[in-house]
Amino acid sequence: MLHQILANKRVVLASASPRRKVIFEMLKINALVFPAMVEEDSELSSPHHLVMAHARKKAEFVASKMPADTIVVGADTIVYLDDIVLGKPADKYEAYEHLCRLSGNKHNVYTGIAVCYKNITMTGYARSLVEFNQLSREEIEEYIKTGEPMDKAGAYGIQGYGSQFIKKITGCYFNVMGFPVSTFYKLIQKLIIT
Repeated sequence: MLHQILANKRVVLASASPRRKVIFEMLKINALVFPAMVEEDSELSSPHHLVMAHARKKAEFVASKMPADTIVVGADTIVYLDDIVLGKPADKYEAYEHLCRLSGNKHNVYTGIAVCYKNITMTGYARSLVEFNQLSREEIEEYIKTGEPMDKAGAYGIQGYGSQFIKKITGCYFNVMGFPVSTFYKLIQKLIIT
């Protein structure tokens, strides 16, 4: 179990995401939150390479400021539709645009995870396929008024009001929330146990 493996270790989450903090708390992992303020490249070789590169950059930036025996976890999530990355919306107009694109369509959510420990970094990723219901203009506008879309990739939160628009998920729910727990568990097993 993750909380047992990490029980006597110093763990740092290199993320400002409230969702990731909630997932760590749910897993009973006591982590210090130290957001990584790094530039993210927008060059897209492939979505999974992009999220792993961003996660690695965040984790290694924070790890460089910590003792080597600290476990530093970085993560990055994108929503990917029709070869376009739908990031966090800059304003309510971009949120509206993102939600119009998602309406009635399927899209992929990718999250990259990087774990640094004793000068070793391991990365992994998860991909989930999400299908949205068809949304009316009024539904999109009302959702934007809640404020929920504004700090989330793709302009929606599956764990909040946005859940009512999701028709189907294929893959990891926690990945869509921003942190695929099973991917993290596998990385921790490889890095710490073996």
